[in-house]
Amino acid sequence: MGAALTGSGAFRKRKLAELEAQVEAADIPETSPKTGLDLIVAWSIVGTFVIFASAVIYLMESILMPVTLAIVIGMVLGLAADRLAHLGLPPALGGLLLAVIFVVGLFFLINALVEPLTSVAGQAPGILERAIERVLPYIQRFEWAKVVIAGTDEKAVTDVAIQNAGTMLGLVAAGVTPAFIQTLIFMAALGLFLVGRGHLRKTIILAFATRDRRLAAIRIMNATENAVGFYFSTASLIYLVLGTITAAIAFVGGLTMAPLWGLFAFVSSFIPYLGVTIMTVALLAAGLMTQDALLLALAPAAAFFILHLVMENLVTPAILGHRLEINPFLIFIAIIFWTWMWGAVGAMLAMPLSLIAMTIFNEVRTQPPERQLPG
Repeated sequence: MGAALTGSGAFRKRKLAELEAQVEAADIPETSPKTGLDLIVAWSIVGTFVIFASAVIYLMESILMPVTLAIVIGMVLGLAADRLAHLGLPPALGGLLLAVIFVVGLFFLINALVEPLTSVAGQAPGILERAIERVLPYIQRFEWAKVVIAGTDEKAVTDVAIQNAGTMLGLVAAGVTPAFIQTLIFMAALGLFLVGRGHLRKTIILAFATRDRRLAAIRIMNATENAVGFYFSTASLIYLVLGTITAAIAFVGGLTMAPLWGLFAFVSSFIPYLGVTIMTVALLAAGLMTQDALLLALAPAAAFFILHLVMENLVTPAILGHRLEINPFLIFIAIIFWTWMWGAVGAMLAMPLSLIAMTIFNEVRTQPPERQLPG
């Protein structure tokens, strides 16, 4: 009996050894390296997807733009609502309360801007005519400008400019209704996002099957919210200081409605490149309309431009640089892309969207260290 068992065990060992030898000797096909044609096909698929996605984003601007803006603002307000939860206020109720405060503040801001903007729009032809009369003598001091405008009828130029100003005002008026509808979409999306934020997070987390992937989803969502919240809170403080100093510059420069200039500076600073350009040109036009001396007319615009240059290139990188490290070239490309897609709102969203993409990429690429259980 024992001999039979021994022989059976030896037989099994011999068969196992034969199977292992067969597996080792078997021809296992190796994966062939990628050829140039394979790479071209892969990149063509990626390029086709990018083009298709860009076309969808562009065509669905009226819906995607206010919804995206609502999600970004909702992430910031949701983070603040989580802070209020430590005081005993439920996150959903705190988020809804902050949304109401934000919308009411936005309403009062628009209401405060309507009267001066309406007044400026009504006086636009006269303002433009006087601005041309003020600017032409300064331009004619340069020889190249004399050659350019030689033989040109100044009155005809002024008349054409006034006629085009009326056309531009008509275009602005035509865009009021879509902007109003998009504002309603934004408010509805913001409120619903904040109310259902907790359930939405839970749904996304439970969509993953394994525990590790669920933990990764939690980590990515927390990281993106923290990055966007840190950016907006810090940038708001920096631009608030910028707006306050701009109001002082406008007051010293003799411009009317100095607090309004500070408010414009604060809001426009969230729109990269385009905001500072519009603000500088507006201050230059206001200075030319207010002051007779050229240096005094240029002073407010020059002071604001230098101030903004210092804040953006020295103060902001020094405060945000240690946490939000993004390649400036990639930011520039993102600003161009989103400005082309969604205009000024797209330019404002370029930095937050870039932060979200960078944070997700870093969290996916960097694997967290394994946690050791105590004991």
